[in-house]
Amino acid sequence: MSTPRDYPEEALAILARRFRLLSEPTRLRLLCILSSEERSVGDLADQLGCTQANVSKHLGQLADEGLVSRRKAGLNTYYRVADESVFTLCDSAWIAARRHLETRAEAVRGDREAL
Repeated sequence: MSTPRDYPEEALAILARRFRLLSEPTRLRLLCILSSEERSVGDLADQLGCTQANVSKHLGQLADEGLVSRRKAGLNTYYRVADESVFTLCDSAWIAARRHLETRAEAVRGDREAL
């Protein structure tokens, strides 16, 4: 198995593109909503308080990278999560971030107690 230092340049570019895609809170919210069930663009727009055009743009970007899939039914397009591994990545990042925030909070409390 290769180590992260062994990633070829092409893989690093792909990873960077994936991380940029996931750096947008609206796209993360869309993925979270879609984690439980398939939804239409209109439903998603209503739930997020965004325009359908904005939601469609974000969903298109997620679809282009294979994170969501879509199906047409009449005039509606329905989306669902196509790559569940995105949640493993998000869970790992959140656990690490939360641990870091807790460590910083403990350090601040320690500094205040030292005064």
